[in-house]
Amino acid sequence: MKNFSLTLLASFISAILAIAVYRYFEKPQEVVIRETVPARYTNYTDELMSGNQGRQFLSSSPTNFTTAAKAVTPAVVNIKASTSSDFDFWGSGYGGSSGSGVIISPEGYIITNNHVVEDSKSVEVTLNDKKKYEAKLIGIDENTDLALLKIEGDNLPHLAFGNSDSILVGEWVLAVGNPFNLESTVTAGIVSAKGRSIDILEGEYKIESFIQTDAAVNPGNSGGALVNTNGELVGINTAIITRSGRYEGYSFAIPSNLAKKIISDLKDFGMVQRGILGVGIDEVTDETAKELGLSTVEGVLISRITPKSGADDAGLLKGDVIIKINGSKTSTIPALQEQVARFRPGNKVEVEYIRSGKRKKAMVTLKNKGNTTTLIGGRDESFLRDLGFELRDLSSTEKRKLGTDGVMVVSVYRGSKIERTNMDPEFIITKINDSKVGSIEEVIETIKKSDDKVMLEGIYESYPGEYYYAFPI
Repeated sequence: MKNFSLTLLASFISAILAIAVYRYFEKPQEVVIRETVPARYTNYTDELMSGNQGRQFLSSSPTNFTTAAKAVTPAVVNIKASTSSDFDFWGSGYGGSSGSGVIISPEGYIITNNHVVEDSKSVEVTLNDKKKYEAKLIGIDENTDLALLKIEGDNLPHLAFGNSDSILVGEWVLAVGNPFNLESTVTAGIVSAKGRSIDILEGEYKIESFIQTDAAVNPGNSGGALVNTNGELVGINTAIITRSGRYEGYSFAIPSNLAKKIISDLKDFGMVQRGILGVGIDEVTDETAKELGLSTVEGVLISRITPKSGADDAGLLKGDVIIKINGSKTSTIPALQEQVARFRPGNKVEVEYIRSGKRKKAMVTLKNKGNTTTLIGGRDESFLRDLGFELRDLSSTEKRKLGTDGVMVVSVYRGSKIERTNMDPEFIITKINDSKVGSIEEVIETIKKSDDKVMLEGIYESYPGEYYYAFPI
């Protein structure tokens, strides 16, 4: 028993000595426990100061998008647009296209791309829960590639608009689509750039100020949602740059602030009420900046002023450099176009510009394509669009210069009756079926009174002689 006690005591003393020696020679180690990244509340005071609606939302860590994805996917739908008169190669009787769309109201209004539904005879919408609806086309805008649809529903899942001005380069976003063969798809990426123009749209009044992301977007996802990590709609996915026909690292979305205005116009008027400054514009280059004595190579150079336009009335001049609209920087042409496109004819915008090295401000009342502040009726605009052209009234200066009244053709739509006459833009219509016309209203009224054939008579300012174009009603 005595030997056992001595052995136990010796063991205890040895253990104490061992611990003491270990602590003396070995430095203490740090143990790091990885915790979840705390949520960050983000507030952009610069946006608030610029007059844009700021935000304060929960920005999740880069590894957790589940809440946003769960909230968004029920509101993103599949869209199948068909042309009943077309037949595909296999003779199935279906011709058309498919893509995605976003429900933006509980009563069933849906945003998608115009190129998804253009020339369609019918549109079928399939929700995330597999329910199918026939959709009505409310309106389209080729200048932004947007379209508004309506399905008959009640208390449908929908997305709230976010503030696309507030998103920053490097911020996480989700691209959500509903292609026909995959149901819902969710991809994540960051905002790579803002105000991108990739020259995919046509027309004098096209607006390309895309949000560029590296979130994967493939064909079939066009018209789908780009959302922030709070699940708010900040863009409508529209295009990719690709050589293979599939995603290769770049995707582009229409900013939600622009889309919101376009969709509101389509809902209220059936067409877009586009406010116009009345200027011709060019980018500011390094050479231009040096010539004008600018401290930075940014802004938009005014190269031409339309007589009696809002810009002309406000005293803007050729050679001025526009740097802000309502406090928002306009470093590039797309940025300027996007800001102006958010307003209707009759709205006033504050334009900040540089002239002779000095900063100045002017309040500009925007006008429409006809150089007035009146809102154009959607029914009449649709009538002209169906025929295949856009028109504007001549200004009093143009009438004096040309020595005639008339209406100018602004643009001609591809595949239309007007295009088949070989008419070019800038044709000035002076007579219809031998009756003089001096306004858009008179053009519409005269054509509607025609029996079976319309003969347009007019001139081109740059070419001698009179020209005639005929088409059937």
